Amino acid sequence: MSDTYESIEYTCGDRIARITLNRPEKRNALSYELRRELVDALRTAERDDEVTVILIDGAGPSFCSGYDVTPNEDRGTPPEGWVSSRHFDSWTDQFARSCLRDWLTMWDLLKPVVVKVHGYCLAGGTEILSMADIAFVADDASIGYPPMRGQTTPDTPYFPWKMTMAQAKYLQLTGNSISGKEAADMGWVAKSFPSAELDASVESEIRALASIAPDLLAANKQQVNQAYEIMGFRTALQTGWQWHALSGHVRPGAGDFAKISREEGLKAAIEWRDAAFKAEGL
Repeated sequence: MSDTYESIEYTCGDRIARITLNRPEKRNALSYELRRELVDALRTAERDDEVTVILIDGAGPSFCSGYDVTPNEDRGTPPEGWVSSRHFDSWTDQFARSCLRDWLTMWDLLKPVVVKVHGYCLAGGTEILSMADIAFVADDASIGYPPMRGQTTPDTPYFPWKMTMAQAKYLQLTGNSISGKEAADMGWVAKSFPSAELDASVESEIRALASIAPDLLAANKQQVNQAYEIMGFRTALQTGWQWHALSGHVRPGAGDFAKISREEGLKAAIEWRDAAFKAEGL
């Protein structure tokens, strides 16, 4: 099955579909191709009666470094549902709309989606982590959304739904990263484990989960989801592209990061964005 994909690996066995983000040389940065393949694999697993649980992890030293923002790189074909039109290009944010559309796939799936996170999990990677049903992480994982310091608001504004108001405001306003253990302590993720125990611990968890009848898992997932939808979860997330457009295109200085990245390289842009926080040891 993996032979049909370029940027992910997909295998099935023992009632578990395993999807591995597989661009380790780019720290599994989310290209358009990777996102398309991930969504396709999720839908494939949902249709497969031999699959009960879906696990997403990452190859190499990190789970995911975020969206691929390599300057001057051909992005390829945009994701499904992208509307490029003179009527919309100047005031909508098709990128952010496409991100939310992709990650709502996990939310809407009838089968539970579990993520296993190690190393860095940044920006778009945290959107995958936060939109999955269950997240397990290594104690020493680094989880955060640094682009909010100098680029845009998040594409998928999950912060108020995953933690307390105090924590959501602190992390969204600062863009700081926290450890996997801290994320578990604040309830952002389900559990964290020592790095050396992560694989074995997650295998134990998903083997037990996969023993439950898929129809009962679906009913329990949908009941919890519906409660959050009644509270406005989906409506709140749909505001993401509007704030992304305002913060990324309309506000003064919106293009500074991209300009530095094009002229001096991505590393220089990141240094510009993060310098004050590094100086304070954050």
